[in-house]
Amino acid sequence: MCRNIKTLFNFEPPATADEVHAASLQFVRKLSGFTKPSKANEEAFDLAVEQVAEVARTLLDSLVTNAEPKDREVEAERAKARNAVRFGT
Repeated sequence: MCRNIKTLFNFEPPATADEVHAASLQFVRKLSGFTKPSKANEEAFDLAVEQVAEVARTLLDSLVTNAEPKDREVEAERAKARNAVRFGT
């Protein structure tokens, strides 16, 4: 899985449309192998990003859990701590 795609489910506040779009863009980039598609592939690439975002939003809206929503700031601090250990910064 692409390292830049982040978990979007069960956060408070919920994932924004921009976050879902960014994850969808990363997913389509990974599948296609294109960072930026050529003019000939641009329409297909953009359509794929749009469709993946739509399906991702449907998924996120359909999932249920009994767990408490995660706090974005707490999770960001945990990620920074893991990175400090991993990369020594």
